[in-house]
Amino acid sequence: MFRLTREVRFAINHREEDARAVTNSYAGYPSLTGLGHYFTLAVTVAGDLSRDSSYLLNIKDIDQAVRQVAIPRIAKIIRRRPQEFGAPLLLELFDLLESTWKSATLEKLVLSLSPFLNLSIHSSERPMTRLSQKFEFAASHRLHNPALSDEKNRQTYGKCNNPHGHGHNYELEVTLTGNPTSSGLLANIPAFEETVARTVIDRFDHKNLNIEVPEFAAVIPSVENIAKVIYGLLKPKLQSEHSHLASVTVWETPKTWCEYSE
Repeated sequence: MFRLTREVRFAINHREEDARAVTNSYAGYPSLTGLGHYFTLAVTVAGDLSRDSSYLLNIKDIDQAVRQVAIPRIAKIIRRRPQEFGAPLLLELFDLLESTWKSATLEKLVLSLSPFLNLSIHSSERPMTRLSQKFEFAASHRLHNPALSDEKNRQTYGKCNNPHGHGHNYELEVTLTGNPTSSGLLANIPAFEETVARTVIDRFDHKNLNIEVPEFAAVIPSVENIAKVIYGLLKPKLQSEHSHLASVTVWETPKTWCEYSE
């Protein structure tokens, strides 16, 4: 099974966009002409390759469908009924796009409201949707297993076993899943952010994880365990009538990250 993802970038301006040709394909079209809203919509389709083209689906067909079906609908909601913007809109877009391509199956949509906040829906989870928000914290740690010899620790962890520790600028993504509230989202965003900040960021930021965070007193603070510990801390805090914690992803570096879920 092949899965192809195409990200379509576009802006919704306060005034109707003109029909001039695209001049900056990287930034997408319509272009942002002033105050407005800038989005990306990532479309994932699944299926087999065409014998003739070796394409799963021509990306131009994805672009065309998003621009003809999804973008006008998003623009209408924002300009005329902004109170309806949110997860219900994403469900509607999925329904509108689902039957567009005969040779491929729509599997996932991810609508990014900012570089740090997105709404997503997967074909296997409908009508539930997901909300993901990114955070950051800086912390130091040492990878060391007291049950191993010093030599074995050095062989296992290398420079990460430095007795004085080392630091990272961590990125944290917290994902909720559930049915949207009357506001169209799975959570009140400021309250959600406050919960994550109070439960995780304040506890971890600019700390030596091995020494200053009790959860790592007997747990090696690898990126895997950091993700698991954060999940455990947040799970009871993010349980509501409409949603619950789906997963936690921690980036140790831009090249290394771990997702944890139950």
